Amino acid sequence: MKIAVNTRLLLPNKLEGIGWFTYETLKRITTQHKEHQFVFMFDRKYSDEFIFSDNIQPVVIHPQARHPVLWYLYFETGIRLALHRHKPGLFLSPDGWLSLGTSTKSMAVIHDLNFFHYPEFIPWHVRKYYQYFFPRFVQKADRIATVSEYTKHDIVSRFKYDHKKIDVVYNGANESFRPYSDEEKQKVRDEYTQGCPYFLFVGLIHRRKNLTNLIKAFNLFKESHCSNLKLLVVGPRKWWTSELQEAYDNSKYRNEIIFTGRMGIEPLSKIMASSFAVTYPSFFEGFGIPILEALKCDVPVITSITSSMPEVGGEAALYVDPQSVDSIKEVMIQLFLDTNLRDDLIQKGRIQRQKFSWDNTADLLWKSIETCMGKLSS
Repeated sequence: MKIAVNTRLLLPNKLEGIGWFTYETLKRITTQHKEHQFVFMFDRKYSDEFIFSDNIQPVVIHPQARHPVLWYLYFETGIRLALHRHKPGLFLSPDGWLSLGTSTKSMAVIHDLNFFHYPEFIPWHVRKYYQYFFPRFVQKADRIATVSEYTKHDIVSRFKYDHKKIDVVYNGANESFRPYSDEEKQKVRDEYTQGCPYFLFVGLIHRRKNLTNLIKAFNLFKESHCSNLKLLVVGPRKWWTSELQEAYDNSKYRNEIIFTGRMGIEPLSKIMASSFAVTYPSFFEGFGIPILEALKCDVPVITSITSSMPEVGGEAALYVDPQSVDSIKEVMIQLFLDTNLRDDLIQKGRIQRQKFSWDNTADLLWKSIETCMGKLSS
């Protein structure tokens, strides 16, 4: 079987959540299934690091998919023509985007539908594109994989898609995320926070990630309890807003809020393993990989009770209402004061994290592909 894959998010040194999913699953699938041929479809010059095995044929398709008009041209002209030329038995899209004009059987991985739940967090032209095309992508798909039961139910209820044609393939986490010794942790703290313990926020600085309320909660935490705990923020400031700037400017403890910018896996894993707790009060997630990364590091997690996050955290996390600054603050205080609670969460995290790995994800995704391919031959 020849399988064409949308690999436009395999960008060197720029892998984000869906990019990592694409990388980790395809690396395993292509090397483990040499009996199949894979056509990797990039929208720009590709890096050889993404050509995992000799059964991969990389192709570059134009135009580059950089904004809604080019997205449309890329999928409805570039991808469509490439599929006609290469004649694969299946088109796999790890980011959920499909070519509506092709007759090739198609399988989409849909990670979340955040643009329906929080449309105000997305630029108008992008939101309109998503809201118009994603229902059509869903109906086009012969099969769908997704990364949480929450998103599966979301797809079924919103689009009336057959639940039997949706497979849940939970995300994994990079093996670099592991527990650190006390000596290793102190070295990291010395480097980033003047030797002090810290709450950690990891993610794109975007309104959906709720850093504004976290900063407000951190301010209240510091006011109510004397401690040397700091707030370390790891992530690019792509969506910095006036509301977030105001929260930061109004914080009496802004000198104890440290921004590192974007970080690679190795330094991020060190920072995460050395944190007092990961604070991830996002409004909405299709999965929430930082939660799992923290569990793999023996680090407690404070996260939201909404969407998929309880699936990932299980009994190993403390949950907050992301809309409530007081809710976030109270849980930060609870964890700070209760050493036994922190130890208990770490123990539960060692159990919870066993449910997730990229090996499992790749195996489940391949089973979904096989099911879809089986329908093709029936």
